[in-house]
Amino acid sequence: MGEAVRNSGIPREEIFVITKIYPSQFSDPEAAIEEALEKLDIDYIDMMLLHHPGAGDVEAYLAMEEAAADGKVRSLGLSNWYVEELEEFLPQVNITPALVQNEIHPYYQENDVIPYIHSLGVVVQGWYPLGGRGYTAELLGNEVISEIAAAHGKSSAQVILRWNLQKGVVVIPGSSNPDHIQENTELFDFELTEEEMERIGALDHGEKHDWY
Repeated sequence: MGEAVRNSGIPREEIFVITKIYPSQFSDPEAAIEEALEKLDIDYIDMMLLHHPGAGDVEAYLAMEEAAADGKVRSLGLSNWYVEELEEFLPQVNITPALVQNEIHPYYQENDVIPYIHSLGVVVQGWYPLGGRGYTAELLGNEVISEIAAAHGKSSAQVILRWNLQKGVVVIPGSSNPDHIQENTELFDFELTEEEMERIGALDHGEKHDWY
């Protein structure tokens, strides 16, 4: 990834790089931060997240705060933190995370978590917005989503991503297909109606597809 950034010809400040510290690294977060900086070799890291809660997570976050003070990391965040975890964690740190990244898709909507995180002034980012490995085809083939997509002349993937955006969720769909990558950016020339948002909202049945 670092090589791609360095050789892209794109100014460094126009690329936003996020990486994570894993719980297996919480015991020596300073070394983990230095390892990430060394491997990427891109001068600084735009955002660093803790991958999920675990023993030593507060100490690891405090080490990231030090790295931010030193200019090595520009912003901090968390991944896989929910209401109870945040209520316990946040009073123990000094810098409110800029972002919390959680699994969010029509079958697992986190409708209680998203407003809480927003109330803290924190951005919500959804990973697996299209359902994740092994589940994408089923989600894209959902009858309700397909009907809404047809009504707008859009793909099911675009409808799901647009639904997220209208809920205030930043989406990070993954793809190695250039056509899909392009399609995933074409979300700003249509808007889902309140009724369509409610129809997709009714698909939520707590179907979480990955635990970290």
